[in-house]
Amino acid sequence: MSSPARVMMVDDHPLFRKGLMQLFSLEPGLELVAEASSGEEAVKLADECDPDIILLDLNMRGMDGLDTLRAMRAAGVTARIVMLTVSDNNADVVACIRAGADGYLLKDMDPEDILEQVLAATHGKMAISQRLTEILASALRKPDKSGADALSSLTSREYQILQLIADGLSNKLIARELDISDATVKVHVKHLLKKLGMRSRVEAAVWMVNQKRSEST
Repeated sequence: MSSPARVMMVDDHPLFRKGLMQLFSLEPGLELVAEASSGEEAVKLADECDPDIILLDLNMRGMDGLDTLRAMRAAGVTARIVMLTVSDNNADVVACIRAGADGYLLKDMDPEDILEQVLAATHGKMAISQRLTEILASALRKPDKSGADALSSLTSREYQILQLIADGLSNKLIARELDISDATVKVHVKHLLKKLGMRSRVEAAVWMVNQKRSEST
C-alpha cells in the first residue's frame, strides 16, 4: 500500500483550517504534516516539511497567496500547490495558474468535492472548480504565439509528454507509460514549459486541450 500524500495547509482563518483538518483525517490517502497562518510562515514550513501538496489561501493578511506562491516557486518548492479561496475573479484564477499553481478550488464547494479534487491533485491531475474551467480555458489561450509554431518547437518526446499531461497523467504515470524514469519526465516537463512560455502543468494542459479543440473544428 502506498504511503499517504503529505499535505500542508496555509490559511489565516483557524476555524477553516480546523474544518479541513477534520475532513482530511477521514481520508487515509492524506496526511496533514503542517499548517501555516501566514505567507511568511508557509514559505519557511514548505522548505522544512517538504509536503507533496500545499493548499494555499489567496486572500490572506500581509503576504497574500499570490506572493506566497511566487516566493515558494522561486525558492524551488516542487510540491503541487492548489489555491483554495473564496475568489472566483477571472484575473485571480489566471494570475495564480500563470504563477505556477497546480489548481484552483473555491471554498464554497461541497467538502466531499474539495476532498475529491485534492486527492486528484495528489495523482497529478488538474484540481479546478467546475465553474472555473471555461474561464481558465478561454483566458489561457495564447494569442501571441500560434499553436502550430509553439508545438513545432517541441521534440517528439516533449510533445508526447504534453499530450499525456493534457490527459491528466502524473509524472509517475507518464514515466510508466513511456518506460522512462520520473527524473527524465521532470526534465522534459521543465523544458516543454519553458519553450511554451508557461509556468505550470495546469496551464500547459488547458492550452493543449484548446489546441486539440481548435484542430477538430
